[in-house]
Amino acid sequence: MAHVGDVELEQVTRDVERALREPDLGQLTRVLAPLPVPEVVGVLERLGRRDGAVAYRLLPKDVALEVFEGLDPALQGDLVHGLQDEEVAQVFARLSPDDRVGLLDELPASVASRLLRGLAPRERELTAVVLGYPAGSLGRRMSPGYITLHPEMSVSAALHRVRSRLDDAETVYTLPVVDDERRLVGVVSLRDLMRAEGTERAVGELMQPPYAALATADAETAARRCADLKLLALLVVDEEGRLVGILTVDDALRILEDAESEDQARSAGSEPLRRPYLSTPVRTLVRSRVVWLLVLAVGATLTVQVLEVFEATLSQMVVLSVFIPLLIGTGGNTGNQAAATLTRALALDDVSPRDALRVVAREVRTGLSLGLILGGVGFAVTSLFYGASVGAVVGLTLLAICTLAATVGGVMPLVARTLHVDPAVFSNPFITTFVDATGLIIYFLIARVVLGL
Repeated sequence: MAHVGDVELEQVTRDVERALREPDLGQLTRVLAPLPVPEVVGVLERLGRRDGAVAYRLLPKDVALEVFEGLDPALQGDLVHGLQDEEVAQVFARLSPDDRVGLLDELPASVASRLLRGLAPRERELTAVVLGYPAGSLGRRMSPGYITLHPEMSVSAALHRVRSRLDDAETVYTLPVVDDERRLVGVVSLRDLMRAEGTERAVGELMQPPYAALATADAETAARRCADLKLLALLVVDEEGRLVGILTVDDALRILEDAESEDQARSAGSEPLRRPYLSTPVRTLVRSRVVWLLVLAVGATLTVQVLEVFEATLSQMVVLSVFIPLLIGTGGNTGNQAAATLTRALALDDVSPRDALRVVAREVRTGLSLGLILGGVGFAVTSLFYGASVGAVVGLTLLAICTLAATVGGVMPLVARTLHVDPAVFSNPFITTFVDATGLIIYFLIARVVLGL
């Protein structure tokens, strides 16, 4: 089927909404039937809870499961509320254990318990394994569905085992090798097994040292490692080295996407939506932003206090007020650039809190260089219109503010990591507020000295 572009997807969504309003379920089925699964997911992400449930019910059963798996957990939870219990139970039973856990986190406890009770004993056991780990841990995002091999197995026996258990595994391209106590001893790829087919070699001769992470490790850190090492799957073990699960590359990329969305939201002073924008209720949009706005409003009172303290200085030379937006804006931007760079470096493990002194040294030099450039331009332009003395105040202030902002912006993420706080929280909101207040103090102090106020 042909791919549907953004413009066409908007038109399809309008056609679906028109069919729902009339209502014309036959037309709705005709609109949805030719669409590939990703485009159906895109349409459902733009519909409300009730309309989404109606459209979903008209999908063929095999397509419906794929569509459900493609939705964000929050939207899956919305959809569950609009479906009948029997429909929900059928879809829930066909999900993989890790996807079930993501959905369960979005549902009321009573609904979650009812769905768990309806599972077959084996599926309930696999789901319980994932549920047993704390939120945010790798164990919570891993899949307990995998195929294990033993070192002494022959290649033919190993391939037979893989073929007989295809439906039980999240992936067959990376095959963990364990001993009799399920301790991870190696890993072998399906490609190597197939290359050795027809030989008398044992799995132990083909296996490589495994890449593994503890189930209690941070999920984002483990996903980053999986992506950096370009692994198809990262093996998950317990404290004794026993294999408990597997994190596939697609799940790792989903974790990183969620983390990136969360960092972007918090660095901009809001909470992550955890669902597509068009399907997010307005009250949720308000709730995600209002707390941060209140916090920033309180922080902005520091700037007001500074202006009150230096009110006499402003009254003596009103022209100084013209440059306030330029100076605090430049300072905030400089600090946020440094914070974004260090937050990214922390995520990639390029730096750690132990590198604080080296970071300070680099950011002081960077901020000083930026300040010399911007301050020089500011001095030259301002001197043409307001005289050399005012130009000197603006130029020196830009030099000082850029140096301070870059240093603070570089250190704040390291402080956040030390305090076990999300570094993104320390980006735009708090750095901007801090630099605004301190920048004004620096500005007026320099003005008093240079202009003799």
